[in-house]
Amino acid sequence: MSDVLSYPFMQRALVAAVLVGVVCSVIGTYVVLKKMAFIGAGISHSAFGGVALGYLVGVSPIGIAIPFCLATAMAIGWVSRKGRVSEDTAIGIAFASTMALGALFIGLKEGYNVDLFGYLFGSILAVSESDLWLILGLGVGVIAVVILLFKELLFMSFDEEMAAVSGLPVQALYFLLLGLMALTVIVSIKIVGIILVEALLVIPAAAAFQLTRSFVRMMLLSVLIGVVSGVGGLFLSYRLDLPSGATIVLTAAAIFFLCFVFSPKRRRRQVSVKG
Repeated sequence: MSDVLSYPFMQRALVAAVLVGVVCSVIGTYVVLKKMAFIGAGISHSAFGGVALGYLVGVSPIGIAIPFCLATAMAIGWVSRKGRVSEDTAIGIAFASTMALGALFIGLKEGYNVDLFGYLFGSILAVSESDLWLILGLGVGVIAVVILLFKELLFMSFDEEMAAVSGLPVQALYFLLLGLMALTVIVSIKIVGIILVEALLVIPAAAAFQLTRSFVRMMLLSVLIGVVSGVGGLFLSYRLDLPSGATIVLTAAAIFFLCFVFSPKRRRRQVSVKG
């Protein structure tokens, strides 16, 4: 273990895995409770358009992807809330449109840049010091907002109609949550990639949901599972020479399967059916 951590790139990768595991798991708790997994998929895939646009114009792909993802998240929310289009339809339109834009931007770029694969499928071992500062800055910002508005976001997640009746600005909170999801996607794409980032938003929280009925315990367990998945997947990918993003996600999926099999909720349902 110590010999592996003697390499600076592994040290950066380890810190990145922990940070991303925490941020994705915290926001993922709201995503699972609000059943917003498909929105997460739409937002994460929209990052492809932003990254490709960055390559096309010759500026930082992540710098372009941040406003691109935020704009897509707001558009999904606005169309589904203000228009006469269902939420899943709005997501499908945004999903397809932004991916098509990404393909168009790549086609307009003279010479294909293989670095784009790092954004599509993740490259945690290639995380730089500047990437770490970006992940840390955005991650701290996301967590700070969650702490500041913890009760409001919790109330909206469990019962949006009652929250509105109680005077909470549920529309603003909904759009805020979409924005936090977009920033979480940006934090994660260098680790697991655009294609797989939705998994880290959903799987740790879904695994934690199998183990408890308490929201706070669910969030804490989700964070633990997210960090274990990130760190465990990182070392497995290094030792077995496997793609890091896929290994991290499959580690999380294996933990979810164990949580599902040994879920106390599942056992209680089985007992009640037999009774």
